[in-house]
Amino acid sequence: MATESGPLVLVDQFDDHITVITINRPERRNAFDGATARAMEEAIDAFDADDTARVAIIRGARAAFSAGQDLKAAVSGDFGRTDRRGGFGLMAKRPSKPLIAAVEGHALAGGFELCLACDLVIASTDATMGIPEAAKALVAVGGGLFRLPKRIPYHIAMELALTGEPRPASFFAQWGLVNYVVEPDNVFATALSLARRVAASGPLAVRASTEIVRRAFDWTEDEAWTQQHTYAAPAINSHDTQEGIAAFLEKRQPAWKGR
Repeated sequence: MATESGPLVLVDQFDDHITVITINRPERRNAFDGATARAMEEAIDAFDADDTARVAIIRGARAAFSAGQDLKAAVSGDFGRTDRRGGFGLMAKRPSKPLIAAVEGHALAGGFELCLACDLVIASTDATMGIPEAAKALVAVGGGLFRLPKRIPYHIAMELALTGEPRPASFFAQWGLVNYVVEPDNVFATALSLARRVAASGPLAVRASTEIVRRAFDWTEDEAWTQQHTYAAPAINSHDTQEGIAAFLEKRQPAWKGR
C-alpha cells in the first residue's frame, strides 16, 4: 500500500551490504497501522533472506522516527501488528542480522519499543524517547516493559514505565541505551558509518554474535557455554574463518564469502 508520500515502507541498498528501511508515513508521524506493519514485515523478510545484506538501518521519514501505534486506526480495530513477526512487523520475531535505529524527533510508545527491537541506536540531540502508555491508562505490550529493564537499571526503567514521562536521547545515552547522540543532520551519516563498520566484519560471525548477545539474558552461565555453540558453530567452521586468519597473517583485507 501507499499514501500521499509513497509506499508505507521504503527500502534502499547502500554499499551492497547495507539495507536502509524507512517508515514512510510522515503525515502520521510515522505511526503504525496494520498495513504499515505488514509492509515492515515484508521488508524485514526480504532483508533476512538476502545473503548479501549484512546489516539494516531503520529510520523514519522527515521529522520523526515513529510515534508508535496509530491511535486513530486503533479506534477502528486496525492495529500495527502481524501474526508472524508481531508488533510493527518486527518486535516479536527479529531478523537474524543486526538492526540499527537511526532516531530523529519522537520515538515514543511503540516507536521506542521499535528502538528496543534494534541492536544499536543512533539518536539526534533533539530526539525524545519513552513509553508514555501508563500515563494514558495503556500498557506497553510491544516489548518495552521486559526489554527496557534488560538494557538500563531496574529503578530507572520502572520510573519510565510508571510515570510515562519521555526523556531526551542524552538521558538514554547516559544509561547506555543509545550508542551515539549526534546533531540532527548527522544521524543518518553516523548510522551509515556504523553500519559500514559492522558490514566489514565476517557476516557469519556477525550473525552468530548477534544471536548470542540477544539470548544472553535468557541463559544461565552453564547453559550459555553449551547453547552459544548452536549459533557459533556455522561461523567457526566456515570458509570465512579461514579467510579471516589468512588475511590477518598476510596483512590484507579479507574477502568474505558468507560461507
